[in-house]
Amino acid sequence: MDEIQSRMIQLLPRLRRFALALTGDKDKADDLVQDTCERALAHLDQWKPGTSLDSWMYRIAQNIWVDNHRGRKAQRDERQLDEAENLMGVDGRNITESRLTLAAVVESIGRLPPDQQVLVAMVCVEGISYKEAASILNIPIGTVMSRLSRARQALFSALTDSATTSVRSASGQGH
Repeated sequence: MDEIQSRMIQLLPRLRRFALALTGDKDKADDLVQDTCERALAHLDQWKPGTSLDSWMYRIAQNIWVDNHRGRKAQRDERQLDEAENLMGVDGRNITESRLTLAAVVESIGRLPPDQQVLVAMVCVEGISYKEAASILNIPIGTVMSRLSRARQALFSALTDSATTSVRSASGQGH
């Protein structure tokens, strides 16, 4: 048991990144990681030694997230820029543009269907292979590839539409 708990502790940073990619919020991600660990420890008898503990934990996190996500619209908190004094000595415009871009990406990911959000978090954020993602989610690898392709296309469209709108607004053209 001590070895498994030690492995779970080593997994926490990766699990937190995964949870943050799913939830888009640090506090919610921490809650998801805590719930995942609690459930894993409570149901440790369901984990099969010799199988991937990482995959089992990701699956638990994904299931909890889907359960919590169902039945309610995900509400996105507006991201605010840090106070101006935090920008002293650096090019505030570059930092602001980077943060706005990141906020647009996070918002666009949040608008994807849950099955696509999970795959973006697993493959694009966590670097999990298509094969492992298929195994974790118990779906064919072709489905992983198809969902990721649709997710990437939707993100590209959302981000290019957003950029076009921003350029028009900045130039005073409106739509």
